[in-house]
Amino acid sequence: MSARDGDPREPREPEGPEDPAATSASGEPVSGPEQDRTETSEASGQDRTEVSGTAESPETSEASDPDASGSTAPDDGDAGVRARRVRRRRVSLVTVSVLVLALVAVLAVPTSRDALLRLWCDATGGVCPGEPLPPITEDEEEDWRVRMDPKDAALWGNYVSLGDSYSSGDGAGEYEEGTAEPGECWRSEHAYPRVIEEEFSFDGALGFYACSSHKGSDMLSQVGTPESQIERVTEHTSLVTVGIGGNDLGFIPVLRTCIMRMPLLERTACTDQEEEVTERMDAFEDTLTEVLTEIRDRAPDARVLVLGYPRLFPEQPPGMYYTLSQSDQLWLNTVAQRFNDRIRDTAYQVDGDVYGARQVGSVEFVNVFTALKGHEVSEDDAWLNGIVLGQLGEGLRVDRASFHPTAEGQRSIAERVRLQIEEGPERVLFTSRETLDKVDAEVLHTELGGPLDPVNAVPGSDDTDEEEADEEGNGATEAGAGS
Repeated sequence: MSARDGDPREPREPEGPEDPAATSASGEPVSGPEQDRTETSEASGQDRTEVSGTAESPETSEASDPDASGSTAPDDGDAGVRARRVRRRRVSLVTVSVLVLALVAVLAVPTSRDALLRLWCDATGGVCPGEPLPPITEDEEEDWRVRMDPKDAALWGNYVSLGDSYSSGDGAGEYEEGTAEPGECWRSEHAYPRVIEEEFSFDGALGFYACSSHKGSDMLSQVGTPESQIERVTEHTSLVTVGIGGNDLGFIPVLRTCIMRMPLLERTACTDQEEEVTERMDAFEDTLTEVLTEIRDRAPDARVLVLGYPRLFPEQPPGMYYTLSQSDQLWLNTVAQRFNDRIRDTAYQVDGDVYGARQVGSVEFVNVFTALKGHEVSEDDAWLNGIVLGQLGEGLRVDRASFHPTAEGQRSIAERVRLQIEEGPERVLFTSRETLDKVDAEVLHTELGGPLDPVNAVPGSDDTDEEEADEEGNGATEAGAGS
């Protein structure tokens, strides 16, 4: 654009002697030939144009005035001006971008404990710590925690598996010796804890204590006894998996009521249990909170993975499953989903308290609700044991292992656990520096099984004295009989 279009022009130094033709009678420089100036003055009825600045050569004057030369091509000066403007715009754009990024960083990165808390609440869908954050103490100024990669945080110690039949592998076959009997734990070599043990290289070993038919209330009532699952958890346990609650809810009895209803045409046998099921869910939330608290008391550095339960029937049942109508199957799926939601929220609540108090370890939920998708109990390639058909005249029977995962189902559940171990929760994980400094192979081997395990009984303890007294008594009886 030329000067007459309104764009400013920077003055240029004359390249040679002034041309008399480009100078007025008074000796002042002008911006164009005298003829153009005269024509312009006559056409506009105004005085001659006043021009300020240094003198320009005729060539420059003609180049800057297209009307005088008949040419529209811009000179080098116009190109330089445009180039400088482009550079200024780019510099301005970069400056603004840097300022915007700085503002985003300030807004996104929490700068206080309250901001961290709000970030945690958002990540967990509003499940926040139940207690206010304590003030920072002088001790906490020291670096007592070590930030850990999710996988490393799970593998530095022993792995302890707790839970009921879904965790023990009841229904998956190939059971440990002595566990495949009525009233026993039915621990399968195909259970997901065994799969996880083979999948990862733990510095310690697996303690497999999940037991068929156990309830969360049993786990609490047995604390302090050799039968306790919780007492198997020790200080240098790095990973705990726990799947519990199905027996507290009475899910198999609920199924039996639905299936074995009399008369068979009764359509509300399932849904009539709704109120009772809801009451059991309410009660279990407190039970699970206590179980998780007991576990963390014994292994505060551990990652505690809490498993839900898989869906038993297809999302859209194709038809009847024996005596269960489509609506019955959908209702049972809904019950399982609601129960999973309760388990998840309880785990998040406990972990929120841990995170809010800036403690080590974690409590995490593992969603296995769709782990058997496409292989539910009514599918041709089912990964669940279904209803057992009795002998002629015996009718249907809901067996102990009915509606429990097969070996394939356990492997699918193990895959969800594996992903959780590797990916971790939606927050940072910490382990105590002191714990990591103390752990070694001998400590891990000694601790496995817990202090109440007969193998680990401390000489001179009450339990050891009682066992030795029993052995001495039995030996004296045998000696007397022999004489």
